[in-house]
Amino acid sequence: MTTPPLPPEEQAEKEPLGHPFRSLRELIDYVSGKTLPPLPAEEATPAEVLPFPFLAIVGQREMKLALLLNLINPHVGGVLLIGPRGTAKTTAVRSLLDILPKVERSLCYYGCLPEDIETGGMDAVCPDCARKYAEGKPLTTLDRVRLIELPLNARLEDVVGGIDERAAVHHRLRLKRGILAQADRNILYIDEVNLLANDIVDAILDAAAQGTYTVRRGPVSATYRARFVLIGSMNPEEGHLRPQILDRFGLRVIVRGLEKAEERLEAYRRVQAYQSNPRQMIAQYAEEMAAVAQEIQASRERLPRVTISDRLARSAIRLVRKLGIDSLRAEITWFEAARAYAAADGRTRVTRADLRAVAPMALRLRRSRFMTEYFGNQQNEEDELNDLLKQWGTSRKTHTQGTSQRK
Repeated sequence: MTTPPLPPEEQAEKEPLGHPFRSLRELIDYVSGKTLPPLPAEEATPAEVLPFPFLAIVGQREMKLALLLNLINPHVGGVLLIGPRGTAKTTAVRSLLDILPKVERSLCYYGCLPEDIETGGMDAVCPDCARKYAEGKPLTTLDRVRLIELPLNARLEDVVGGIDERAAVHHRLRLKRGILAQADRNILYIDEVNLLANDIVDAILDAAAQGTYTVRRGPVSATYRARFVLIGSMNPEEGHLRPQILDRFGLRVIVRGLEKAEERLEAYRRVQAYQSNPRQMIAQYAEEMAAVAQEIQASRERLPRVTISDRLARSAIRLVRKLGIDSLRAEITWFEAARAYAAADGRTRVTRADLRAVAPMALRLRRSRFMTEYFGNQQNEEDELNDLLKQWGTSRKTHTQGTSQRK
């Protein structure tokens, strides 16, 4: 994660940052080497959600980078964390709470947005929002991105939505939003994603592909937006992941345990400090966490100006083809991750070094042995068919010439 040297012309275009570090990656490197002093135990307090600081996770640079790139650029397409138990996968995802960026959020129960009116007119929103829009009142507000977790015991109705039981008591039929609708413009996290039931996987795949989904319950139906960033984690010992849902994850990170004794000892010290006094331990990273949140927001604002040249893109696509990867999502994810990587470094032009830095995460686990063998067998059949067709055409031509000569 060391920042690669830049040509003079790209150094000139690099934008100033709001903190003393030269880039978001340099900040993470600095905090990774930070030593935490012992903390006194805190007295028992009422239950409160105090996530482990993201920057306090020791090592695991690729995992942290993949998560940050998805926060900067949702078009990266999510991330899948693959590794054994106890490697901080779930901890890393939940620790994003304090650095999540902000998005425009609808103020309406039905999720009405100004873009609905721009594309479909006043009839595309509810009467209350139509009135507000006509009066010049805002339909949205800035709100922090949320982390929505999908529990393993969730039912299909919990995921997509169903009849609102409170309304049914009053003899009214109204649908309540499911987890997928709640995840719109947010992050949907699925721990042990490989253990999900097939019907729930199919619902998630459909919503992720379309960005919307429709629920029908008797005479009542509703269509919800579901534009979420999908983050999943899994232990391959517990089962494989269906190819359909694996293809929906943009970045794939292999999470291994820490190898150096010093890193494992530091990880223990930080966990001990968190368990003894979570507030004071979190305070030790408050300044750096605030800087990361600020830089993520600045990187998101910079992202629309980040470009990749056609020459560099064509060269990268040739590499994808040499790898034998058929899915177009490979280069889409690769290029979008490289754009986020450049934005995080304060630049507006993607370089070859940016593409190299994110290539393993974007391109691994995309080749299918089954499809390779299938297409190989299919090619053998095609070759045999073409040979027979040539022979058949030649024999027909010879037969025609012989008939003509006899006449």
